[in-house]
Amino acid sequence: MRTKYGHLTYCSNIHPGESWSEHFLQLKENLPLVRKNLSPNAPMGIGLRLGNEASLELIKPSNIYEFQTWLKNEGFYVFLINGFPYGNFHKTTVKENVYKPDWTTNERLDYTLRLFSILSQLLPKELEGGVSTPPISYQFFDITDFERKQRVRASTQNIIKILHHLIQVQMDTGQVLHLDMEPEPDGILGNVELWIQWYLDVLLPTALPEIQSKWGFTKEATEGKVKNHIRICLDVCHSAVSFEKNKTIVWLLKENLIQIGRIQISSALKAKFSKDPKPTLDLLSSFDEPTYLHQVIIQSEDGQLVSFSDLPYALLRGARPFEEWRIHFHVPVFLDSFGMLSSTQSELIEILNLQKDFFLTNSLEVETYTWGVLPKELQTPIVTSIIRELQWVKSILESETNLKVVE
Repeated sequence: MRTKYGHLTYCSNIHPGESWSEHFLQLKENLPLVRKNLSPNAPMGIGLRLGNEASLELIKPSNIYEFQTWLKNEGFYVFLINGFPYGNFHKTTVKENVYKPDWTTNERLDYTLRLFSILSQLLPKELEGGVSTPPISYQFFDITDFERKQRVRASTQNIIKILHHLIQVQMDTGQVLHLDMEPEPDGILGNVELWIQWYLDVLLPTALPEIQSKWGFTKEATEGKVKNHIRICLDVCHSAVSFEKNKTIVWLLKENLIQIGRIQISSALKAKFSKDPKPTLDLLSSFDEPTYLHQVIIQSEDGQLVSFSDLPYALLRGARPFEEWRIHFHVPVFLDSFGMLSSTQSELIEILNLQKDFFLTNSLEVETYTWGVLPKELQTPIVTSIIRELQWVKSILESETNLKVVE
């Protein structure tokens, strides 16, 4: 839905269905109920999740036409696509497989090009559109630094192929489409600082001479093209897990003139331990489920950070008194605490207030995809949950009080 501070939606990865027919049924069942409660008198945007199987179906002209007709009749529009998970994302063990195939592969390249083709056909004329994607690959796929550098080099070349395509689309149609790369703990680009380092030290030096040579742009225009089409997807859960500071993130991106393609509005699970860690550890064990990766970063009392690739390994290590744990487990954004556990909601409120101050992006996407694996006491009917999350975000955006940036 349109707000004063951008287009607000939620990501449809909350709904199961790997085939397009299954996923479309979920959209038809749930989206009209959400819009009826939140945007009954105006069109509502969709953050569409399409896995590879669904994309192969939806790209067919008859299916695209059917979906376009439904969007028009029901008052919806598509301006974002989630292209991070390529394969199955529900009711199976996903874990590190969410990174497969990675950006070294033709499969990831072809899938992403297909998503942009679909988005180009669905996008309203007046809007820009983005496809989100992994931060190159998963760091533990490589054993040596040399292997990782080779993976980064090959992946960057494929991302530049996407860049060429997006430049061509804009020249042919006027549409501005952007690839939104999403830093995540234990990705090769595991946080915003690492992502910016790759952008400045690898992507730009590799892309600029190639783009300038092929298209004949000036140096300044070439850099503008790269920065227009390759953007960051800022998932607030991920940055909070990494203990990144929102004001520092915003400053670094602005300083380097790098655009935010979308903000994924999400909260991480947080635990602060007392002298007796056991009760809190026992509660955390209820979040240890087998579907998704739940990376953990622990801050000790003296500020040192240590990370674990998944929650079971952190639980096996145990907690020390006065540590703070942040866990990559998307919890409802409207909850700041539940018993002895809490969330990183304060970090989320801060980024929403920064959005109000600086209009960081036109695309705001709630992304709590874990409703089906939350402990039972936190699970509520899906439509009710979606509406409550979006209403909470709107209340923050519409609030007259604001957290000011300290210069």
